[in-house]
Formats: sequence, structure tokens, C-alpha cells
Amino acid sequence: METPQRPPTPILDRVGSYRKLRELSPSDLEALCGELRGVIQDVTCRNGGHLASSLGAVELIVSLLRVFDPGRDRILFDVGHQAYAYKLLTDRRERFSTLRRKGGISGFPRRHESPFDAFDVGHSSTSISAALGFAKARDLKRERHEVVAVIGDGALLNGLAFEGLNNVRSAGSKVLIVLNDNEMSINTRIGGMAEHLAKLSVHPTYRRFKQFIKEQCRTLRRGDTVEEVLGRWKTKLKSLLLPPNIFEEMDITYWGPFDGHRLDELEEIFGLARDYPESLLIHVITRKGKGCPEAEAQPATFHGVGAGTVLGAPSQKKAPDWSRVAARVAERLAEEDPRVVCCTAAMKEGTKLQEFSRRFPHRFFDVGISEGHLLTFAAGMAAGGLRPLVCIYSTFLQRAMDQWVHDICLPGLPVLLCVDRAGLVGEDGETHQGLLDLPWGRVIPGLTFMAPRDQADLEFMMRGWLAREIPGAIRYPRGTVPPSLYRNEGSPLSGWGTPETLHQGEETCLVGVGSTTKLMMDALALSRERGETLPTVVDARFLKPLDETFYRDLLRTHRQLVVAEEAYVSGGFGESLAAFAHREGSPCLVRTLGVGDHFVAHASRAEQWQEEGLTPEHILSFLHVWATASA
Repeated sequence: METPQRPPTPILDRVGSYRKLRELSPSDLEALCGELRGVIQDVTCRNGGHLASSLGAVELIVSLLRVFDPGRDRILFDVGHQAYAYKLLTDRRERFSTLRRKGGISGFPRRHESPFDAFDVGHSSTSISAALGFAKARDLKRERHEVVAVIGDGALLNGLAFEGLNNVRSAGSKVLIVLNDNEMSINTRIGGMAEHLAKLSVHPTYRRFKQFIKEQCRTLRRGDTVEEVLGRWKTKLKSLLLPPNIFEEMDITYWGPFDGHRLDELEEIFGLARDYPESLLIHVITRKGKGCPEAEAQPATFHGVGAGTVLGAPSQKKAPDWSRVAARVAERLAEEDPRVVCCTAAMKEGTKLQEFSRRFPHRFFDVGISEGHLLTFAAGMAAGGLRPLVCIYSTFLQRAMDQWVHDICLPGLPVLLCVDRAGLVGEDGETHQGLLDLPWGRVIPGLTFMAPRDQADLEFMMRGWLAREIPGAIRYPRGTVPPSLYRNEGSPLSGWGTPETLHQGEETCLVGVGSTTKLMMDALALSRERGETLPTVVDARFLKPLDETFYRDLLRTHRQLVVAEEAYVSGGFGESLAAFAHREGSPCLVRTLGVGDHFVAHASRAEQWQEEGLTPEHILSFLHVWATASA
């Protein structure tokens, strides 16, 4: 196969890093931005990653690096999926081709990867709070450097970001907040704050105010400071700041809006902000996906792309994945029951709810990046008589644990969490693995926790929840879903709350949990191929509450149970079975395979499964060690 042609980068080759950016002419800077976009598009389409968000922030990052020194100043990105140009210009160009690959650089800022990455990120809305912490540490240590938080308009809608904004004035330490406004998070932003930002971005008063700031600061008299000049004009500034501005009302100085693709304008305003002695928010307008026609036209679609993406090629029909099937079942339930509603937090595309939102526009709710609010909002609807399905990635559910416990399960409200991307998710790395929903959720009283192995069980569990009107959670992995797995045609599904025995063997029992059920059946097939004693294989299906009668009999008839789960071993389903065996005084040994006590770095899902020992060969070697020890 012919190697694809890499985009030429003569200026990037000459510059190398941020250190020589100030030597470039305006025309060279424009050309450099084009080269950066070419490299980002090339590598991201080959390796997968966040395309549109990084393309839209190129001029913003180049301008920041012309004004601020990342070796001294602290530049914090929110989420970090817009920081690819920053990586390229901070000594990672030679490794950029390894982006998101095993052993390569991460798709997000990581402190262990580079001294220029000030803070580890991956989830949204942390930048303002972290920047305030950095600024306070700077002041208490009597250091002199700037702290800059770059936050998107979608991330600004989150409660954590507002908590940080609320603390800016009282903290008393200068931070610069750069609001990168592209009218998007992953999806189109929604809500009152989104409308407020839209008004600020187009209101002619603010456009005059932007010019006023620049004119006043250009004409500084000798000995004057930016603060003194703007202080003399305070009354005039206040008269200009109409209609009301939420940032000014919070006593945070607001500058903007500015064109986020005008290098000269950005550099000028960042330079003024550097010399300004107080905290301020700089509002810049960018275009998500800029420079790539496909990403500009469909920024949500091209927010993140998979490995091997060919722009402009016709999309190929893919086998249905778990997200799509769950959404289709939700549509069928909504057709049958007018109480069924669907909710998500800025993940309509990710959880495949586009069709549901089209068919049931008044029963679909996207609350933006506000997971805590999402769950309590659903709880309120359930208490009011509706039956909400909450479609949420496992990794983002971490941001709403208190609401899951306090607002849903404690009062016993009929909310179903469809926990998407549960398990190992691959190249997004440590911040996005879905490994904690099971250990955390398993201990919540009153919750029914389920893990289907195929489409048939997924629909059975969703319908069963609706019929019983209980707090429920269904975890399913990233990837395609088999319609029917290890079932005899026409045979009924196992009952509610019960595991299913897929093969009756001897001595050892292999227990699969959702996605690992196939793994256990593959281990059975390998055992048969080798002519070894065949184990029993069980699909757990229901992880809480535990079917004690079933497992009591299993413990009585086997010498060892091996549980494999795509979650942390600590606190997982295997530990619940081991604890049950101990309470029963059973001599049966219960052992667990899964993810150990560490964060899982970016790699493909197959590589991660291999690293964690989730392979048929490892399972059989695990059994052989036990057999030898017990002989």
C-alpha cells in the first residue's frame, strides 16, 4: 500500500516550537496556522481524535504562545481536546504522529507528558477552579507569572465553572479567563447562558467597547498604566456595558468579543491583559472545524473522528452499536408509554439520540454539560410521574454520584441510567475509561444494576425496569452489539433478576459480566479445543441485587468461581460474590479478573484487554495455576 502524502510544513520546520514564534512576520504566522491545521487533520484522521475543536483553536493558541511563555506562565485548557496545536508547538512535534496510540502522547494535556502541560484534564469545566488554585499558590509563594484558563462556551455552562467564576473576585488573585466561544460544546450549546453569550457576541455596544479598550490602551501617556487609563474612564465603560453583562455583574472585568482567528487582534488584547493587574474574562469568537470544510459544515459530527477517517468519502454503513440499539429501544418504549422521556448531557450524538429527539421533541431533554443537574432533573420528572431514561457515558456519570445516591436511589424514584461506554474505552485514555460505575453503583441501596450480553437482554432489561418502576442502571460497553448471543431460537429469556447458565461443566465456573460473557465462552471453546475439563459458564446479567439462591447452588457444586469484569476488581461484582461465599462459609474459591489498581492509559480496546489479562489464554492459565496449587 502506498504511504499517504504528509502535508508540507516549511515554516513549522523552521520554527520548531513556540520559542521562535515572535520572529515570524504576519504572513508567515498565517501560513503557520495553515500548516498546523494540516498536521492536525492528517494525524487525527489517521489515529482518531478530536478534530473540529482543535482546528478551531489554532490562532488562539498561536497568539497565546506569542504573548505568554508556557515555560514560566501557566496555561490551562478546559477538557483539553482543543490543545493539539499547543502540543505541536511545545516540544512534541516529533511525537505527534503517536497521538492516542499505545505508548504515544495523549489526546489530552498530561503533566507527566510535558512540563508545559500545567494540569491534567479530560472532563469539562475544571479550568477556572484550577487556575484560581494556581494563582493563589503563585501569590502565596511570591512568584511572578500569569495564569491563563482557556475554557469553551459549552464548558462554561457547567456548575463547576460557575462556582469558579463566583470565587474569582473573593479569591483576590489575578487570573485571565479566555472564553473560546464557538457556539458549540460537542453538540450545539443550549440554555439561558448560551443565549446570553450569543447576545454579547453580536451586540453593537460590545463591538464599540472592544474598539474603545484598544484605542485607550494604544494612547497611554508616559507613566500611565492600563489600570489607570481604564479607571479614569470607569463611568463611561459602565455606560457602554449595556445590556447587562453577567460577568460584570459578578464583578469580573469583561473584554470582548474579539475575532478568534485574527492573530493581530488576539495578540494585542492578550498583551494588554498581561499588563492588566486584575482578573478579567476575554471573550473570543472562533469557528469550530475552521479550515476543514467537512468539519466546518458538521462540527458535531467531526468533533471526534475514528482512526482511518477519510474526509469526503461516503460514510459506510456500520453494524449497530450499543448506543444506537439502546436509543431504538427507548423509541419503542416511548411509542408505547407517553410517560417515557429521554435525557442526556451534551451527548445527543454520542448516545445516538438524534432520532428520538426528532420523533419526540417534547420528550427529549439535553441539559448541556451539567451531569449533576441532569440526574436531579430526571429525579424531579420521575417524582412528577414521568419515566426518565438518562443516557450518559460511564466516565461522565462520575460527576453526578451524589445525585444518583441522594436524589434517585434514596427516595426510590423510577429513573433508568443507560450507562454507555462502560468499561475500557480505548484511545481517550485515563480520564474517559468507564471503570467506576460498577464498583460505586453496586453498593447503593435500592438500585437494580444490570449488564446485558446482547441486544435481546438489553431490551428485556429496559422493558423490565419500566414495568417495575424502580431505580435502575444498565451498563454496556463501547462497540457493536450482537443481536442474540448463545441463545436457542425461540427459547425464552431468563427471568428477571436471575443469572443464566450457558454451559454446564465441572469443578470450575466462569462468570461473565455483560461484555465479558463472550470472553468466558471463548475460554470454554479454547478449553474444548485443548481437550481439557470443561468449565461451567454463567452470564451474571443482574449484578445487584444478588440472586443468592442461584449463587448458593453454584458455590455448592463448584470448587472455584472465576469472575471476569470490564471494571475495577476492587469493589466489583467478583468481590460481592467473594463476600457472599465468605458469609455462606463456602469452601469454593472466588477469584476475579478485571482492571487492577491503576489508571488505564490510552491504547486500543484490544490492547487494553490484553494488558489487563482479559483473554481466553490468560483465563485458562489462571485455572491451571489454581489446579496445580490445589492438587
